[in-house]
Amino acid sequence: MSLNSPIFLKRSEENNSKFVETKQSQTTSIASEDPLQNLCLASQEVLQKAQQSGRSKCLKCGGSRMFYCYTCYVPVENVPIEQIPLVKLPLKIDIIKHPNETDGKSTAIHAKLLAPEFVNIYTYPCIPEYEEKDHEVALVFPGPQSISIKDISFHLQKRIQNNVRGKNDDPDKPSFKRKRTEEQQFCDLNDSKCKGTPLKKIIFIDSTWNQTNKIFTDERLQGLLQVELKTRKTCFWRHQKGKPDTFLSTIEAIYYFLVDYHTDILKEKYRGQYDNLLFFYSFMYQLIKNAKCSGDKETAKLTH
Repeated sequence: MSLNSPIFLKRSEENNSKFVETKQSQTTSIASEDPLQNLCLASQEVLQKAQQSGRSKCLKCGGSRMFYCYTCYVPVENVPIEQIPLVKLPLKIDIIKHPNETDGKSTAIHAKLLAPEFVNIYTYPCIPEYEEKDHEVALVFPGPQSISIKDISFHLQKRIQNNVRGKNDDPDKPSFKRKRTEEQQFCDLNDSKCKGTPLKKIIFIDSTWNQTNKIFTDERLQGLLQVELKTRKTCFWRHQKGKPDTFLSTIEAIYYFLVDYHTDILKEKYRGQYDNLLFFYSFMYQLIKNAKCSGDKETAKLTH
């Protein structure tokens, strides 16, 4: 069963519009104590039934899994693919996963399952070459050189202009001609014609925070624009010991980035367009929360 099948690609543009319309007034819940409670989600009945029936077979590899196969990136047999929402994203996403990150515990798979046309997952040291596209790619990672999401367009536009200047820096060309060529090929950063974003792809690192340095310092990622997310609290049930609750899971980071990108860069009101990226995550969160309250250890185990 392929994620690129006509059934998969056809499903839920119409469904997603329904889900978006149903709770438009409730999409400001991001800042609340429980940011998952008022999401505009597709019906999770299919997950409830799957949880009750237990593990099922992956139709690709035959492995026994709960909800989806984290190796093949497909729902399992008792989770019909047409009942899983399909999320349309405004840009491409590359996820670079640490080789020691346990596949079954990674939330990065959620993004690939729910937005397969827009998301690619690579296992380190397998990393695409970004050097020639550093004017349209950014890396989400905190640090002293990191910028806020609202400043992405400005900094990428500066890179485009610097690239143009470099190409036009021909010592054999008369200086007045070089100046005229530059004026023709790029505009002032404050010019309304240059508004918008040249960002086409965003990169996330999927690993524990203690393992991120190995990937982040890879020379293939050096020189990329770094973006830092606004501070939010994680809901992740696998909290990393000794780390603050502002250290997000990968799917949370992707979700929050897209929400801020939508409002700060696209300048559009957010109406839950990306909430279904948390389709699996929010269900597992509630499942584990309920299991902890009831002392049901067996239910909690099913999500591992």
